[in-house]
Amino acid sequence: MKLRQHLWCAIICVLYSIQAYAQEKDDVNTPLHLLPAQYATPYKAPDKAVVKEVLDRIFNYINQNTPLELIDTVTRKKIDSPESLTKNVILKKGVFRITSYEWGVVYSALLNVYQRTGDKKYVNYVRDRHEFIAHWAGIFREKIAKGELSMNGDFALRQPVAPHALDDVGAVAASMIKAQIQGISTGLDKQITFYLDYISQKEFRFPDKTIARNRPLKNTLWLDDLYMALPALAQMAKYSNKNTYFDDAIYQLESYSSRMFVTSKGLFMHGWVQDMQTHPAFHWARANGWALLTMTELLDALPTNHPKRNFVLSLFRKHVEGLVRLQDGTGFWHQLLDRPDSYLETSATAIYTYCIAKACNEGWLDKLAYAPVVALGWNAASSKVNAAGQVEGTCVGTGMAFDPAFYYHRPVSKFAAHGYGPLIYAASEVLELLNKGEFKINDSALIFYPN
Repeated sequence: MKLRQHLWCAIICVLYSIQAYAQEKDDVNTPLHLLPAQYATPYKAPDKAVVKEVLDRIFNYINQNTPLELIDTVTRKKIDSPESLTKNVILKKGVFRITSYEWGVVYSALLNVYQRTGDKKYVNYVRDRHEFIAHWAGIFREKIAKGELSMNGDFALRQPVAPHALDDVGAVAASMIKAQIQGISTGLDKQITFYLDYISQKEFRFPDKTIARNRPLKNTLWLDDLYMALPALAQMAKYSNKNTYFDDAIYQLESYSSRMFVTSKGLFMHGWVQDMQTHPAFHWARANGWALLTMTELLDALPTNHPKRNFVLSLFRKHVEGLVRLQDGTGFWHQLLDRPDSYLETSATAIYTYCIAKACNEGWLDKLAYAPVVALGWNAASSKVNAAGQVEGTCVGTGMAFDPAFYYHRPVSKFAAHGYGPLIYAASEVLELLNKGEFKINDSALIFYPN
């Protein structure tokens, strides 16, 4: 009898416990502020080991998929000397073009990783490709000038040999100059001079000397061109000790920002056409990324006492403020920044993450205010690096347009090279930020605590 009573008491206690557990949580029975949130992107501190693993996953992928070899398409033999060159020469096919502006970003990003980590494998990759490009581009130009070689549709190294636009020269030039300054690469001077001559003397400009294009309409400014020209000019000023290059770079930023920076939003429009009375302000994310990355490069290169440094820093901060207001709750930014129904885009997110992290590390921005933006941006962008080291969710190459549908529906691809350099850049500065302090969850919020 007593055993049965004890059994019933136990059952009743269990039922009451289940009922209490199932009771709706309210302000009396539960500390509501500690309820777990349902985050779309992990809301946590970046971990150094994980950041480095993501970085190396990307590096291993690009290292395996950017072969450094000239071959004859008929004999399939490797070409290893000027004497063995034939009209059938091509660059051995990989996944990416090692001479494009996107790869110029990769080279600069890897130089930055080396500065932050000291790991020479990153600069060995850069050195080998820089010296390969400079060596063979010089040989090709010489043979073409002598009539011994002609260019065909698959001509190897067309961009460094016979550039058609700023995209072909500026980003790679900037990376080459950095490598020369750092003593990593040698024998690049002729190619650097060739690149800078194109930027300074051959690229189309307005009568007032503003760098411009004649597409898709005549006398058009593309925001992208800030990055395609200004970092190379700034690095050349450092390398040559000629301030005229700084003067040109600053003038371009002033000219573009006066026409294209929308102060009320803290954003740049993507394009501007001289003969248009109304300039449709489509705030494409990656173009704004190129602008922010340009200002980051300028601040890194300009002497601290340069008379225009405060102008660049002020514009940089206004732009960051505009961008941070539009960061999505996932940590990403949208393809059209102020259109939250446009898709979340990886490359722009990574660029902003890098630039804001760099600014926190250099003291251009307040770490306490902006480091959490970096953590969220990194957690978002790094989630797009798949197991193979490919960067997903990156908008493909994009011209300028005057309607939203164009931007909304641009394809994304893991083979869009624009995502790789920015992710590498972001990883390098997140690692540095984690050297300067740590993130902790305090009252459910991610807070940065400087050392």
